[in-house]
Amino acid sequence: MDPRVLKVVDYIESNPHLNLQFDQLAQSMNMSPSRLRHIFTAQVGVSPKQYLRTIRLELAKHLVENTYLNVKEVMTKVGFNDESHFVRDFEKAFGLTPSRHRQQYRSTNLAGQHSIQRATVRA
Repeated sequence: MDPRVLKVVDYIESNPHLNLQFDQLAQSMNMSPSRLRHIFTAQVGVSPKQYLRTIRLELAKHLVENTYLNVKEVMTKVGFNDESHFVRDFEKAFGLTPSRHRQQYRSTNLAGQHSIQRATVRA
């Protein structure tokens, strides 16, 4: 993979909560934003903006599943500014709203833990 693309990927993954200053990032690599966007999209398969959204949503899913942060706190931590936009994008990506996803995730894990405990007791 092109080292310039790797630099953008690394920046996005290290700073998903920040606003992507793509023009400045391209300038720091002595490239036009459109050229860097073209190379990135060709090598990664999605635009930098789409990649950033995917990374943010995956991080949000992790936070929803593994913390007790409310939806607004999760939204802020991953870099979304609009709650309705965040909830809509989360639901589009994962099939459920963040709150519903948390409920389903926890009930599924709780049921799995009970099954493990019953199997351990029987053995």
